[in-house]
Amino acid sequence: MASVLLYSVLCYCFRHQRIRSKVKTSGYTTRESMSKMTSAEAQEIVRSWGEYEFPTISRASLQFALFKTYGIPTISNLLSETRMFSTPVNASKRYEDTAVLIGELIYHGPSEERAREAIARMNYLHSFYIKAGKISNEDLLYTLSLFITEPITWINRYEWRQLTEMEICASGTFWKGIGDAMEIRYAGYLKNDTWKDGIEFYEDIRDWARQYESTHLVPASTNKKTADELTPLLLHYIPSPLVPFMRQCVGVLMGEHLRYAMMSEEPSLLAHAITYLILDLRRIFLLNLCLPRIFPVSEFSEKDSKTGRYHHNTYLAHPYYVEATFWNRWGPAAWFTWILGGVLPGGKNGEKYMPGGYLFHEVGPNQKKGKGQEEMNAWKTKISDSRPSTCPFSTK
Repeated sequence: MASVLLYSVLCYCFRHQRIRSKVKTSGYTTRESMSKMTSAEAQEIVRSWGEYEFPTISRASLQFALFKTYGIPTISNLLSETRMFSTPVNASKRYEDTAVLIGELIYHGPSEERAREAIARMNYLHSFYIKAGKISNEDLLYTLSLFITEPITWINRYEWRQLTEMEICASGTFWKGIGDAMEIRYAGYLKNDTWKDGIEFYEDIRDWARQYESTHLVPASTNKKTADELTPLLLHYIPSPLVPFMRQCVGVLMGEHLRYAMMSEEPSLLAHAITYLILDLRRIFLLNLCLPRIFPVSEFSEKDSKTGRYHHNTYLAHPYYVEATFWNRWGPAAWFTWILGGVLPGGKNGEKYMPGGYLFHEVGPNQKKGKGQEEMNAWKTKISDSRPSTCPFSTK
């Protein structure tokens, strides 16, 4: 019994050691000091969430951030028009393309070529719809707000510890730089035109998003259609007898307002109880019985020296861009995926999931594959100026 207690104390202490050390070495101990946080420093802090501190909840929060945008009729209507969620494979491809571009931003600093290419590709793909008036500045601003606010909300609610002021500041600082590079306009939408630090920017965009949701997160048939096509991806590995109940659990995580907009059924009290019980037990287990992660969760490969391509190391349902290595096909995770009827990299019909990896100008809808290199080069030049590695607030 004493040894178990000692182990639990060690887990608790070591679990908090990384963040204590980070705050001490960075010097970001006061709000005044945080006003000098650079985009490069902010990216490093946000990256650590996904690699060491909160990999599971961090990834889930970004998934639900994307999911939440589909509760806005103008966004879900565009997805319906372009038929990006018309089949499970199309929906999976669209999700993985988005995950690749967002992930490349998070895991690579603002001065790295990969981050600039990811923003350039994203801007290129959006540009056609922006020019046609099908993507508004409000749509982009709301999506940006969710990438800032949802991870903070989810981590504070479900993880083994809450975020520090330094980490919240990092989220606001990091995504402000992304918004600048995407040429998202804040004036006339947010309360302020300038902000002293990432926390102030986070609070401003959070308050705007709440007000925006009150009038725009409303029921629409395209919302429901998109949700009905995407939810099976989230439940891809759930045994079929459990799918109806797990669909209710997804509804619990959606929250009342999003369920209303998606025209989803009200989860049972049992679904609420089971969902929150599992999350509470997970939090207690991680804090008291798990030592901190030593090795990072690696989302992306390095550049292949022969092909110049990159690989994504994780996937939701279909292994797009995942290399068909021995480990990915025969390792423990692969056996688990196979038992549950999932798709493995390579193998029969595996080539359609592009196990050879990706180049940035190939990411996106099939009709845009390999196109836009000239436009992306122009965007990269602009991004070098609009998203410096310095503080995105002091440069204004």
